[in-house]
Amino acid sequence: MLRWLALLFAALAMLELSALHGLQVLDWRVQDALVRQHAKQVEPDADIVIIDIDEASLARMQEVAGSWPWPRATHAELLTGLARQKPRAIVFDLLFSDADRFRPESDVAFIEALRNTPNVYLPSLLLEGDVQRGVRLTDLAKPMHLMALPHHNPEARALVLPPAAVPPELWHTGLINFLEDEDGIGRRYLIARTVQGWRIPSLPMKLVAELGLLADSPVNLGIDHHIDPSLNASQSLLLDWRGGAGFKHFAYADLFEDFARQKPQRATDEFTNKIVIIGTAAPGLKDLRATPLGSLYPGVEILATAIDNLKNGRAMQRVPPLAVLALTLLLLVTLSALFAAQVQAVVIAAALALASATLAALAWWLLTQGWLLAIATPLVFAWLFYLVAAVQGFLQERATRRHAVQLFGRFLNPNVVARIVEQGATIESLSGQTRQISVLFSDIRGFTSLSEMHAAQDVVKLLNRYFSRQVAVVFKHGGTLDKFIGDCIMAFWGAPLDDPDHARHAVACALEMESVLLDFKRELGEQGRDFDVGIGIHSGTAVVGFIGAEQKLDYTAIGDTVNLASRIEGLTRGIARILVSADTMQACGTAYDFLPHGAHSAKGRAQAVELFEPKPKLTPRG
Repeated sequence: MLRWLALLFAALAMLELSALHGLQVLDWRVQDALVRQHAKQVEPDADIVIIDIDEASLARMQEVAGSWPWPRATHAELLTGLARQKPRAIVFDLLFSDADRFRPESDVAFIEALRNTPNVYLPSLLLEGDVQRGVRLTDLAKPMHLMALPHHNPEARALVLPPAAVPPELWHTGLINFLEDEDGIGRRYLIARTVQGWRIPSLPMKLVAELGLLADSPVNLGIDHHIDPSLNASQSLLLDWRGGAGFKHFAYADLFEDFARQKPQRATDEFTNKIVIIGTAAPGLKDLRATPLGSLYPGVEILATAIDNLKNGRAMQRVPPLAVLALTLLLLVTLSALFAAQVQAVVIAAALALASATLAALAWWLLTQGWLLAIATPLVFAWLFYLVAAVQGFLQERATRRHAVQLFGRFLNPNVVARIVEQGATIESLSGQTRQISVLFSDIRGFTSLSEMHAAQDVVKLLNRYFSRQVAVVFKHGGTLDKFIGDCIMAFWGAPLDDPDHARHAVACALEMESVLLDFKRELGEQGRDFDVGIGIHSGTAVVGFIGAEQKLDYTAIGDTVNLASRIEGLTRGIARILVSADTMQACGTAYDFLPHGAHSAKGRAQAVELFEPKPKLTPRG
């Protein structure tokens, strides 16, 4: 059962990781939690800074630029001031897809500033929808520097929003698409998109490539590739988020006002050789996205992170699903082996908890090396398997206990049965054992005359009354009821539970059985005049266990010790009601007095057997 359960879970794990992906979102969320902690400990590239159109700037610029969107001449003035400091590049995270019909002179000023400022990058955006309503990529090929791959479609279209407010020769543009996963959280940045054979670059890739800052090849940076037969492809970067103190922000209004002064108060080289990104973190402008670092993360920070990753080779990669599957199978095989070895469930739980903590530590270490390990899926399957296997084991153990109670309840005192069940004894564990035991045989005398005087039904009732009382005595003294052989009782001590005083307990039982017999004879009156018993006891080695057919098993003892005890019971007639062997007498020590009755021949034995009659120990009078 356990093996089939492990195989079922292994098959489900393979199906989950290859096709279902039902736990993928949970894996992402766990990774996000680790990414947030890791991001707090790492600093972004100090050469990438942000000029932030924050809420304070929107308020302070009200008199100069009016309400948002500002006239583009405002950005022209900022560009002019920045150009004097010779930044390495200026990147706008603002779309310029439409001309300002109400302030055309403002657009002219902005265009002029672009002509006079080198390395200014403007964003484009790729939209989803009916591509037939988009622009022909042939028309965008030159201004956007599109690459035409072999077998490209000359008539291909795409929903691209280029910076159409400025002349095509000044576009210097790329896509700024941030990609959301199925759970609505963005973790990837588009690096390039191929549409029917036309490759459209992203703004971060275009910038770092043209500035000669690309740290590594796209493959080594962990860029994901997806290509379909229609020559459509996507390349995306799994972002390695930078937290720490964050990218350095400068308020747009502070710089605008300082650049307008005849004598600027700020340092004249604070943007020299920097990559300057102009965007907004103001909640009111709604350029906020859901990311692993927060549900309202500024888009300008995301763009800065993508540039940082490409410039410094910091992109993340996911551990391949095959490795995750191998990890899952390893946990399942280990758990299955522990359950098969019958290790306690609480110990297995502790081991699994330790493995979970170790796996979390491994995921953290891999994260610091640039790898994201999916640990939720292996742990969910491992813990689910543990719960199912533990419940199955509990039910199986309960069934085994119930079966054990049914088996032993026929032979033993209920208290003894409870102790055996607590020890987890089974038919197999209690069979074929060699034990030191004491065997008692008690046979009724005068049964023939009694049966002749009464109806068979009355005889059966009488015997049942007698046997019930005597069995209670056997159980009282911790004995195991072996069987009834006609009108004979066989019992033994020393198994299935160990009993160092088995001989003393057997003799104590015999003496009380004699007392119960006398009480029973008095109840019978004249009818019980000939009713008597003979009790024989011998101590020695015997084989004990369940013996019989599959349909009927009996817990019994076999061997010479059993045979001799039976022979001693047969020798009691005419000598004493209770006789024991010398071995039993010696095993009792000084617990009883013994009256010797000499040596007697026993059937099947070459040497005579010395017999003794036990008597209760007399207490000396003070």
